Amino acid sequence: MIVSQNLVKKFEDFIAVDSINFSVSKGEIIALLGPNGAGKTTTIRMLTSLLRPTSGRAIVNGFDVISEPKKVRSSVGVLTENHGLYNRMPAKEYLDFFGQLFDINSHDRIKRVNQLLSHFGLETSANKRVGEYSKGMRQKLALARAMLHNPSVLLLDEPTSAMDPESAHLVRKMIKDLQTEERTILICTHNLSEAEELADRIMIIKDGKILESGSPAELRQKLLGPPLYEIQFSNRFDSLNDRIAGLVDIKNVTSNSLIFSCDNPQEIHPLLIELLLNDGLKVVFINEVSRSLEKIYLQAIGNGRGNDQFSGWFFPGYCVSRDCNREFRW
Repeated sequence: MIVSQNLVKKFEDFIAVDSINFSVSKGEIIALLGPNGAGKTTTIRMLTSLLRPTSGRAIVNGFDVISEPKKVRSSVGVLTENHGLYNRMPAKEYLDFFGQLFDINSHDRIKRVNQLLSHFGLETSANKRVGEYSKGMRQKLALARAMLHNPSVLLLDEPTSAMDPESAHLVRKMIKDLQTEERTILICTHNLSEAEELADRIMIIKDGKILESGSPAELRQKLLGPPLYEIQFSNRFDSLNDRIAGLVDIKNVTSNSLIFSCDNPQEIHPLLIELLLNDGLKVVFINEVSRSLEKIYLQAIGNGRGNDQFSGWFFPGYCVSRDCNREFRW
């Protein structure tokens, strides 16, 4: 649905987007992450044929962004960070106006407008002026405008920017509901939890270059190493059985917990629990240690603390680093 081949955008001597290559399949939700000025919005503008690439090529829904800009624009729905809504127009009239711009006939236009207002929970406010809407309502109206012509590709730039938590939750749910086998969604966001919740695949961009691309699980494995697991005990222990130390890679031990990694958890975990029980330890739980997308992101853009996936990790109840072997309780 989206193909970028050596796409470049220069503004005089400044390279905003530097030879990026990626593709997005039907039914995928892709999150494009990066710091301010990384090239995210510029990429979106080129994919909508609003900004002409300096060089390279981009294909959206089978249409070339340079030679077929009108067909590209008719295929995409765009939600920009600054919506440009017409505050004096009632919401229903506003959507009808844009339906006319999309050349939707009167019967289908009225039906589509009513469907979208109902879908986004705006039907009771359909005749209110847009200027009277809350931020969350305005965001939903802008998303309804992007969906008006039932596009095959949605390009969303900061879809929940400056929204309260409840409204942001509603918009994220709506975005997930819009995902179908025939619709592709590309999201630019600074909200890492949002990206992790919505995206099938994540691309991290900095200085106009794509640094990393993959699913959250793939990026964790690549950038942070094997998963870490924690076992919590209800009683205290002072030393490890030698067989346990040989079974897993021990990362940290406290008076009532054990953190480790292993290559085959499906086989190793049952054996490990059996050994611990035989040693008289009472196992409360065994969980994979949560490793956030923030850690992946910082590692990718070069602000992490090195390649040791355990260095500087914080776990509930204690803090461990290479510089501190003590246990801190709170």
